[in-house]
Amino acid sequence: MASDIHAHPQDLLKIFPGAETERRSFGIACAASSCGKEEFFFHEELAAAAKKDGAPPFFLCFAIHPQLPALFKQENFAGFQEQLDLLAALAGEKKIAAVGETGFDLYSLEYRETEKIQDELFAAHLTIAQRHNLPVILHVRRAMHKIFPRAKILKKLPAVIFHSWSGSPDEASSLLRKGIPAYFSFGTTLLLNHKNSILSCAAIPIEHLLLETDAPYQPLRGGGFSSWADMPAIIKAASAIRKEGAAKQGTDAKELEHITDSNFAGLFI
Repeated sequence: MASDIHAHPQDLLKIFPGAETERRSFGIACAASSCGKEEFFFHEELAAAAKKDGAPPFFLCFAIHPQLPALFKQENFAGFQEQLDLLAALAGEKKIAAVGETGFDLYSLEYRETEKIQDELFAAHLTIAQRHNLPVILHVRRAMHKIFPRAKILKKLPAVIFHSWSGSPDEASSLLRKGIPAYFSFGTTLLLNHKNSILSCAAIPIEHLLLETDAPYQPLRGGGFSSWADMPAIIKAASAIRKEGAAKQGTDAKELEHITDSNFAGLFI
């Protein structure tokens, strides 16, 4: 059974109605990211149906995505209080497996203009994660300088998962040296010749490696969307990259799938 640490099932199903059938056919367990009430409850229903049918599980995650202040034209932190209250309630009721995706997006001027709100939201997310001993799933674009100063609190969390890691191997190594329980997730960027992703995938310790589709938001070249059908190609690419990088573990695709499954299970099961 393969494992997908980060995907958006509701958004994928809007594009591809056969997505859940595909996920089950590939035997993929999934961490489902939600950033709104309706999306969360939709994913909760999917998870209940999968459990009832004995299908590979969904693990539910919730957070306020760092792009939302810009997309919703919110000018202050208070505009997200309802979502934060829901996050705290879900964590308190043990309905979520992780807080995510949270973090920072400073990719464009539009997003950089909301940096202060992103700072406040991130602090609130970390407080809830620490209070309930939950992993966090991070979205970090052009913002690694925002992560390192927060090493002290990140060290206190059970896991810090960098979704679609695009940092350098040195940055990954530095996070681990600081005692942060970091995991680094890779998806279709490995097949799109993203230099840092490839170098990091080749170098990081196998026990800190995870895989994802980010479905439907990371399509392969020529594709309209990513889906769970991409996972075998992602596993194969990661295996080939580690082999070329002379990694000691994970050079065989089946071995890599088994180890990343074990890493995933250690976080959520």
